[in-house]
Amino acid sequence: MILSILMRLKSELYKKEQEEIISKIITILDLENKNIYTLYELDNNEQIQKNVMELIPEIRKYFAFNNLKAVGEPTKRKRPWLSIIKQLTKNSYELLSEDCRISNNGKEIRTHQYTFTKL
Repeated sequence: MILSILMRLKSELYKKEQEEIISKIITILDLENKNIYTLYELDNNEQIQKNVMELIPEIRKYFAFNNLKAVGEPTKRKRPWLSIIKQLTKNSYELLSEDCRISNNGKEIRTHQYTFTKL
């Protein structure tokens, strides 16, 4: 009996908690009102990065993070917050990534544009 409880997947045991964490990420990004971000914009928004990174202890507790290297070893990733966003929103949002150019103070910047489409 105890062994069968221990063998259950985190996705079964913590479904509600996982949904709450995903909801927090959706709220942090305000995906209900804004569904397009550029990598440049995210790189320069330290509040979004900080808020996502603060979720790591909860993510470790409620998700199996074998495939989430950004959670297991965030210092070994260039943008761990972006990896977390992509991985945890993929069941709720389709993510389209495309190259784009933006103008910032007359300077052209190459970046990526991410479009989140609710499934």
